[in-house]
Amino acid sequence: MAPVDTLAIETDGLTKRYGETIAVSDLTTDVERGSVYGFLGPNGAGKTTTMRILTTLTKPTSGTARVAGHPITDRESVTRHIGYLPEEPPVYDELTGREQLEYAAGLRDIPDEKAAARIESMLERFDLLADANKRIEDYSKGMRQKVGVVQAVLHEPDVAFLDEPTSGLDPRAARTMRDTIADLADREMTIFLSTHILPVVDELADVIGVLHDGRLVAEGDPETLKTRAETGDARSLEDAFLEITREPGERERPEQPAE
Repeated sequence: MAPVDTLAIETDGLTKRYGETIAVSDLTTDVERGSVYGFLGPNGAGKTTTMRILTTLTKPTSGTARVAGHPITDRESVTRHIGYLPEEPPVYDELTGREQLEYAAGLRDIPDEKAAARIESMLERFDLLADANKRIEDYSKGMRQKVGVVQAVLHEPDVAFLDEPTSGLDPRAARTMRDTIADLADREMTIFLSTHILPVVDELADVIGVLHDGRLVAEGDPETLKTRAETGDARSLEDAFLEITREPGERERPEQPAE
């Protein structure tokens, strides 16, 4: 286990129940500062619930967690140190892209001059300068996604939770997004990355956690997960993911003889 002062996220027995349904079960893991943690799982595995707990939006049923050195019960302290991009970016249609980011900077108390410089730089990086003064209601899904990511990291948080950050992006914009995530990690920002696009995780993640039916069923660096599948012949992260999350009793269908 890593020393506590090197950890950005710590969870111990984190559990969330909705009546008889267990969304997250006994999640225990550590995420080191300045790393990219790839969080994978099938639909309904509990990934979004976990992210909502760690960002203080949902209370766990039991267990504990600390984010950026603060217990998640201390919501004010945690939220000062994190950024969050949910699957649907929280933006106001009536604002322009620039106004949305200026509003986000104001909420984070970023000084005006510093905010203006950061906004300009990120708008340029994501090829949004030409559309910065257009209303968000006229933006495409990909453009809204870019604004959502920028406002999540504009205040340079200690930990950024990104849920499907490349959703809706064309290949060039997706490449920019991956490069940006790598740059942020190089500057010691911890990235908690949830996505269904496995090559993105394979490229960026230092450690991957696989959630299945609310439980953390595998964890390790990409190469370790590729070689730990039960079949022993996984050649890609996709192969490993499918093997790890295979339902009990599920088997490959035998090949049918040729007629």
